[in-house]
Amino acid sequence: MHESVLLEETIKSLNLKDDSIVVDMTLGFAGHSSQILKRIKNGYLFAFDQDEEALSYSKEKLLSIAPNFQIIDSNFIFAKEKLEKLNVRKVDAILYDLGVSSPQLDEDYRGFSYRFDAPLDMRMDKDNPLTAKIIVNTYSFKDLKKIFKDYGESKFSTSIANAIIKYRSKKEISTTLELVDIIKSAVPYKEKIKKHPAKQIFQALRIEVNNELFVLKKSLNDALELLDINGRLAVITFHSLEDKIVKHKFIEVTEIDNISKGLPNIPLDKQPNYRLITKKGIKASSEELSRNNRAHSATLRVIERIK
Repeated sequence: MHESVLLEETIKSLNLKDDSIVVDMTLGFAGHSSQILKRIKNGYLFAFDQDEEALSYSKEKLLSIAPNFQIIDSNFIFAKEKLEKLNVRKVDAILYDLGVSSPQLDEDYRGFSYRFDAPLDMRMDKDNPLTAKIIVNTYSFKDLKKIFKDYGESKFSTSIANAIIKYRSKKEISTTLELVDIIKSAVPYKEKIKKHPAKQIFQALRIEVNNELFVLKKSLNDALELLDINGRLAVITFHSLEDKIVKHKFIEVTEIDNISKGLPNIPLDKQPNYRLITKKGIKASSEELSRNNRAHSATLRVIERIK
C-alpha cells in the first residue's frame, strides 16, 4: 500500500491543535489525513480528491479513526468555493501532497506508468474528456514538442515528437508500452542507460492531461486566502516545475518591498501577511530514502499566515 512521503515532517510542520480546522487538498489513500484526524479530536477535517478508488478506500480508513471529517469529490482547484458553500471561510492548516499515489502507478489499467502495458489514459478524474491517447494522436508536432520540453524538461523533445508524428501517420498509438517503444527509438543509447527515457515524457503527458500546473497556481492563491491567522500551509512537490511554482509564490507573499526594506521601522501595512517556516525545502531523511524510493524527489515547503 502507498506510503506517504515526509509524513512526520509534514504533520509536525502543520502545528496542529486539538480543535484545528484542516484541509487536505490531496486525500489520496489517507496517509496524511489519517494522522491529521488522530490529532484534531475537537477539530474537523475536509479532504479533497477525485479518484473513485481513493475516495472509497479513504472513507473507510478515516471512519475507523473518527467521524469528524468530510470527503469532497472534487479537484482541489474548486476547494475555496466548495468550502464557502459549507460556510467555511478560514482554516488552520492546509496540506498538498502533489505526488501520484503508488496505487495509481501500480494499477496498470490507469495508464500512468511506463512499466506496465495499458491504454494511454493518465486521467486523475475519469470524467475528464482529455486522455494521453488523444494528445499523442492529435496534437501537432509543435504542441507535442512544447509539452515535452516545458513539462517533461526533456532534451529530446524534438526527436520524440518527430517519432510520434511519424508512427501515428501509419497507426494509432493506443498503449503505454507502444509509446515507450516510440520514445526509446528517438533517444540515444547512452541516454537510455542513465535513466528510463519515457519517465519525463510520461510526466509531461500527465501534467497536460490533468492541467496540473495551472490548477496548482490557482489553488495556491485560494489556499493562502483561506488560511486564518497563525494558520499553516504545507506543500509536498515531486518535480522542479511544481517546486518552482510553490517556492516563487511563497517568496512573493513573504517579501518586503524594496522601498520599505530600507526603513528603520517598517509600517505594519507594509509588512507581509505571511512568513516562511521553511527557508529551504525539507527533504526526506536517509532512513526514509532507504525504504521509500518515491521520497528521493520530494520537497516540503511550509508557510504561515501572520496577519
